[in-house]
Amino acid sequence: MTVPIVVIGSLNMDFVVQMPRLPERGQTLCGEGFQMLPGGKGANQACAAGRLGGRVRMLGRVGADIFGEQLRLSLQSAGVDAGMVLATEGTATGVALIFVESGGQNMIVIAAGANGKLSPEDLLSAQAAFAPGLLLLQLETPLETVAAAAALGKSRGMTVLLDPAPAQALRRNLLEHVDLLTPNETEALALLGRPGRDLPLAEAGKIARELLLLGPRSVILKLGSKGAWWTDGVRDRHFPAIPVQAIDATAAGDTFNGALAVALAEGKAMEEAIPFANAAAALSVTRLGAQASIPDREETERLLRTTSLYGQK
Repeated sequence: MTVPIVVIGSLNMDFVVQMPRLPERGQTLCGEGFQMLPGGKGANQACAAGRLGGRVRMLGRVGADIFGEQLRLSLQSAGVDAGMVLATEGTATGVALIFVESGGQNMIVIAAGANGKLSPEDLLSAQAAFAPGLLLLQLETPLETVAAAAALGKSRGMTVLLDPAPAQALRRNLLEHVDLLTPNETEALALLGRPGRDLPLAEAGKIARELLLLGPRSVILKLGSKGAWWTDGVRDRHFPAIPVQAIDATAAGDTFNGALAVALAEGKAMEEAIPFANAAAALSVTRLGAQASIPDREETERLLRTTSLYGQK
């Protein structure tokens, strides 16, 4: 039986510009295209989970403006219950300014707007949603709210997934309520207080086990084109990425988390859930945008069937 998925997090309107390469400090470049697309890490993960077949509800805040309404509609079109997305008077909907260079790498600046108003008190009005199932969290809303959500979810028997993005150090009293931590390379190093953006695959197991010492029960390192590394302290396994032609990496990690949640909600073991998440993320980088790039269930399963990477072909 499939259990429900609750996503608590950010909703942004993304302003996306494509360009041959990312600008340096003080430099002006000419872009090659502009799009305005629904985004925000929380909403992206909710849309991914909904589009891939999950039973999803989302809690977050938007402004009382047209962007907020568009973001709600985007959630609803993916099958997500947006009834707990609250309008915030006097504050604009969050926005993200995204520059995407040829090859898919990006640079993002976020103005939190209404996301910064999501409070622990908002969780109290949504307590009915905290029932056995999965809880997806990220870090684009206030940390005190994320910590309160993790604690409440854990106390209600939920499996808590935390995407520690944007990268920052976190307190143990948050991480101890996390069942599955899913950082990318930059975020993993930031959690350990180390500089850098790249993590050699040969060091992934060591880094993942160091992260376990911070409190979470298991860790998945999202390593981009190098795939994903999973450990729960007893088992360790590398899951290679499915090769694709990348256009835009925006929301690839969010798509991974949403897909992972769906597979786990359906009772799949991690050995099945991670390949499913890898396939969804691979498809997402072949398209421009955040929610616009998220694949559906049929095309994700089709890609899984055509790869021999996981012994399923």
